Amino acid sequence: MSDPNAPRPVGDWQTAAPIDAGFATDLDDRLAVAALDPRYRNLHAVLVARNGRLVAERYFEGSDERMGQPLGRRAFGPTDLHDLRSVSKSVVGLLYGIALADGLVPPPEAPLLDRFPGCSDLAADPVRRRLTVAHALTMTLGTEWDEGLSYADPRNSERAMELADNRCRYILDRPMAAEPGTRWAYNGGATALLGRLIADGSGMDLHGFAESRLFDPLGIAPTEWMRGNDGVCMAASGLRMRPRDLAKIGRLVLNGGSWNGRRVVEESWVEASLRPQASTGDLDYGFQWWLGPPASDGLPSWAAGFGNGGQRLFLGPRLGLAVAVLAGNYNEPEAWRVPVAVITEIVLPAVTKR
Repeated sequence: MSDPNAPRPVGDWQTAAPIDAGFATDLDDRLAVAALDPRYRNLHAVLVARNGRLVAERYFEGSDERMGQPLGRRAFGPTDLHDLRSVSKSVVGLLYGIALADGLVPPPEAPLLDRFPGCSDLAADPVRRRLTVAHALTMTLGTEWDEGLSYADPRNSERAMELADNRCRYILDRPMAAEPGTRWAYNGGATALLGRLIADGSGMDLHGFAESRLFDPLGIAPTEWMRGNDGVCMAASGLRMRPRDLAKIGRLVLNGGSWNGRRVVEESWVEASLRPQASTGDLDYGFQWWLGPPASDGLPSWAAGFGNGGQRLFLGPRLGLAVAVLAGNYNEPEAWRVPVAVITEIVLPAVTKR
């Protein structure tokens, strides 16, 4: 007779019973009640993986949209694509590391304006001339940039970037508010510059490069990358993928960039991405990844990709833990509370073995 608790394949994931993965036996029941609790409003999906095995997977019903296009109310499942919004930024950070290892993009210390010949006149400003790729990777460009307004408001800097005739010039021509590298400011334009460098260096659009060098090796498909009015992939927020595939990104990072014995991202790049490079005031920031407070060894206690509406890819490196949370509370200022509650009130309290 077969062992009912033995790992079984789910797609190309192996599963583990919660108790065998160091969780309380009722982890799935704890997730199930989230559908009835207003703290987890419009939650769409939660996946929990540990040490490369899927431990819990729960889908819900709610209203959704596709980059502002209403999709109505629906029951979500494992085959549904979902907006990642700004979790896209963390994926772009990994793609930059892949392109760098291939010699397709400049290293972090390289001058930034040199790679945008259409903006060469901006180098007449000695402060702007000191901009480097690292300042884009860490969102420390020092330019004026405000994403505090609703993304439906044309005064929001990312929205204005998408409406501009030349998005790269719009980003690089913002007034300087601080010396590059001295002040962090949330900046989707920085990610757009990285996406442009990848596209220019590889001769492919961002989605095509992602498919060939990251998604295909991990068996991630289908995916969609939404495009702006100019037909260019919206690097900062446009990626859509299935929940299980988002969890794969987390598994890859926890494995130091290796997937089933194949090197996909250089381990040194993953380490640099999860190393504090700038302070946001409350948290630290790496190369397009949010980082939690340092643990006793000085390394971040957690890393995550954050996305508008309640999207979250949470990694607990010391626990081997990856949690993907997807929700539909787009453009709501308090939307972040839903994934935080899922992680801190349901998933982490269920960990019994550390």
